[in-house]
Amino acid sequence: MEVAVLGAGMIGTSTALALQERGFDVTLIDRTSPGRETSYGNAGVIQGEAYEPYAMPRDVRTLSRIVLRTDNGVNWDLRGLWHSAPSLFSYWRHSAPLQHREIGREYAQLIRRATNDHAKWIAASGSDALICRKGYRVAFRDNASFEAQLRNAERLRELYGADFESEDSAALAAAEPALRRRLAGGIRWRDAWTCSDPGALVQAYSDLFVSRGGKLLNFEIRRLEQAGSRWKVHTGAGTIDTAEVVVALGPWSPNLLAALDYKVLMVPKRGYHLNFHYPAECSTPRLNLPLLDASVAAIYSPMRAGLRIATAADLSSFRQGNVPRQMRRAEAAARELLEMGPAIETSVWTGVRPCMPDMMPVIGAAPRHRGLWFNFGHGHQGFTLGPTTGELLAEAMDLGTTRSIPSMAASRAFR
Repeated sequence: MEVAVLGAGMIGTSTALALQERGFDVTLIDRTSPGRETSYGNAGVIQGEAYEPYAMPRDVRTLSRIVLRTDNGVNWDLRGLWHSAPSLFSYWRHSAPLQHREIGREYAQLIRRATNDHAKWIAASGSDALICRKGYRVAFRDNASFEAQLRNAERLRELYGADFESEDSAALAAAEPALRRRLAGGIRWRDAWTCSDPGALVQAYSDLFVSRGGKLLNFEIRRLEQAGSRWKVHTGAGTIDTAEVVVALGPWSPNLLAALDYKVLMVPKRGYHLNFHYPAECSTPRLNLPLLDASVAAIYSPMRAGLRIATAADLSSFRQGNVPRQMRRAEAAARELLEMGPAIETSVWTGVRPCMPDMMPVIGAAPRHRGLWFNFGHGHQGFTLGPTTGELLAEAMDLGTTRSIPSMAASRAFR
């Protein structure tokens, strides 16, 4: 069976590998090289501890900080909020405690598999040198935040078996000698793996796909057309005829599907990163593990290329300035804690996380078109969940069943 997978990020590439393994004749199509878009720009954490998706804050204190723009985790402007209003309202409703708890039970089914599903492709692609299996840290500058998040970590351990280690101020300082000042404490999440070059990992998976006989095409995808029992993928280099199509285009999926009369509500959360040179002095200690600085909602990740600073969520209508406000704050906070050299790039990298209002990825068959399949909307966890949802979708396409897909992800009905 011929299948065209649209999108060569972590989601699409992993889906192509899983389908290929099941005997499908797969063509992987993207306008750029594999892993060069959203998958490239993340913090490099395979979040095996993220048993619950990120809910929209509902407490007055946090919302007040967001409204006043004193919380670096969220940036916004009126035009951006207005554009995303229907999606944000639905996101708000699904973030209610009872609903979020129900979503978490299904979401955890995916997260539990994440590192094991990656392990197969890491081994097969010879990418082990890119992976560290020691987790990552969240660091807190004040005791109140530290204690609150410890209580939440205990809750996650009770509900899902989350594996973490609490580190007081002294323990954190001993574990990370690179820190220039004492902090209140930290939490090391041991279920997570980290990657020193996310784009290179996706490229390695893609190289494995090609080495096994898969076809990779770097064409701009313009539109989809159903032609009888088959599909035509119209690209900048001509038309590709195929029996089935998988849309794995992340934040670009709604635009492509709109022409087929699918209205996909999505919350586009822009994120930024910037890489910095390590200190010139070789004797200066570096971070041992990625460290999420809770005070500015930014993560500092040691990468092959240097120290990467990645930010949280920007809901504004457009990026302002060469270095956005969230990144300026994050860099200043990082320099308080770490010895850092100058920035490697001349401009900040920008990507968009495709967040669904109910926080679940969209996995399964399109409701109104035979031979059309969806695998997108993974929010903050596309890098984490690519191999898992790719395998689940391949199983559904091969066996004609969605029994292994969490029901909230498999039963979507778009307006």
